[in-house]
Amino acid sequence: MVNLSSRPVRIALAPLNPTVGDLDGNTSLIERAIDDARAQGADLLLTPELSVVGYPPRDLVLYESFIDAAMNRIRRLAQRCDGMTVIVGAPRRIEGRPVASGVANCLFALRDGGIVAHYDKRLLPTYDVFDEARYFVPGESPVCIDVAGVRVGLLVCEDIWRGGDAGVPQRYKESACPVAGTVAAGARLLVIPSASPFVLAKAHQQDAILERHVREQSVPLVSINQSGGQDDLIFDGRCSAIVPDPRSPGGVRTIARSEAFEDRLLIFESPDDPARWADHPAVPPVQAPPPEELLFRALVVGVRDYLRKTGFGRVVIGLSGGIDSAVTACIAASAIGAEHVLCLAMPGRHSSEGSVTDADRLAQAAGITMLTAPIDPMHTQSEQLLRPLFREIGADESPGVTDENVQARLRGLILMAFANKLNALLLTTGNKSELAVGYCTLYGDMNGGLAVLSDLTKAQVYGVARWINENPGRTGLPRDVIPRDTITKPPSAELRPDQTDQDSLPPYDTVDEVVGRYVGARQDIGTIVAQTTIPEETVRMLVALIDRNEYKRRQAALGLKVSAVAFGPGRRMPMAQRWRHAP
Repeated sequence: MVNLSSRPVRIALAPLNPTVGDLDGNTSLIERAIDDARAQGADLLLTPELSVVGYPPRDLVLYESFIDAAMNRIRRLAQRCDGMTVIVGAPRRIEGRPVASGVANCLFALRDGGIVAHYDKRLLPTYDVFDEARYFVPGESPVCIDVAGVRVGLLVCEDIWRGGDAGVPQRYKESACPVAGTVAAGARLLVIPSASPFVLAKAHQQDAILERHVREQSVPLVSINQSGGQDDLIFDGRCSAIVPDPRSPGGVRTIARSEAFEDRLLIFESPDDPARWADHPAVPPVQAPPPEELLFRALVVGVRDYLRKTGFGRVVIGLSGGIDSAVTACIAASAIGAEHVLCLAMPGRHSSEGSVTDADRLAQAAGITMLTAPIDPMHTQSEQLLRPLFREIGADESPGVTDENVQARLRGLILMAFANKLNALLLTTGNKSELAVGYCTLYGDMNGGLAVLSDLTKAQVYGVARWINENPGRTGLPRDVIPRDTITKPPSAELRPDQTDQDSLPPYDTVDEVVGRYVGARQDIGTIVAQTTIPEETVRMLVALIDRNEYKRRQAALGLKVSAVAFGPGRRMPMAQRWRHAP
């Protein structure tokens, strides 16, 4: 459809960072975006999926008062939309049905004081961290609106995905393609607000899906994602506008783009006729950041927003001189400032002098306050208390794993004491490889409220550490802030003399390979053995450890998700179960 106003259409994309349940705060964010977009002459403003209530709202949508309050904010926002169309998201109560069985994940088109249209999301993801079928009723029909003479079709996030795109080919087999249906209904421009969690390497897949729809439908498409962190999820705020162009490689052209974690209003003009969008100059191609940078930036956002949205202003970290606590401390300092980070070195009788020195060197370089709290006096007292009691019941008095765990739990006690005293959040430092095989102590080093590295393998932690050291301008930290010895020395819990992690585990590259395949790709033992050079007995040993330690992970702190399959809500394994892989 030709734009009857004979002028370009100005489109504004606001990748907002809402807080779930903060309806007034989120509405204020949208109002500021409306004012900014209007000041720059925008005809259409897009905000992310469920922008009024935040994503994911989960069981909040089961409360009638929550749905009603969201609609009140929608009406308030409509009064702000004079002369401009604004797309916002909120749960919509379906008339005549209780909220327990009648709420839609809805886009509202607001203009000149009213709601001009609404669109209910048609494909509801129910896999990994998503559980939308629990809360929402799918929409049934396409919706298009006129904006400055252009027919605009509304879609939401999952509506552009096919089951195979998400790794669940059985999903949506019986569902019509919302994209094709919307174009058939007359859309000459597609807009797609989303709240799609960040996953390393997912951006390329998302871009490919968007480009495929543009090629297939020969219709321009505009996509916007939520930004910021919400609980365990991180959103990158990426936005793009893609148009069909037979002259370009791949048949499409990107005419506007904001990259991951830029978090800024993006405004661009379309030609007056969408059929001529291919004449719009393409944005220059950008080189994707290295994965270590994306991981660092994502985790900084996750820590920053979790603290801000839960009301914590400080963090406490146990700084051991090892690689995991060093990277965690650097992420925290970048997220909230070194002055808000307190680290505790807690050397014991088996701690090496180098570990204490490395912890001190990092704290001084980063400007972090570090206190030293030796645990040996407490450790000695615990031995004096426990050994006679063990003897009394005929238990083995030798130190062993029990004594190692006592040391970890004494450290956990000290860390929690400081967290309580300072009203600070204790960050746990364990990585995914350790959590997988249970190389962590309940009520000890697992103490805390947020697990920063729990979705990074050991190899990824080392990679991020090296990137931090080499990129001071991007981290706000000094070059080589992490001591070289921390990176090069063998990892060790230092809970017994001359201990290293590889005393009881295979090399971490082997652990990481099995974790990636068994947890991430859900491969069984036979497939792993067939596709790798890892001995079968090693694979079986690691798989048994992963299965056996589910009970620990169920009690672990909330972990920031950066991979396709994290230990958390998206992986739901039973603890009391007897399935064993065939010999």
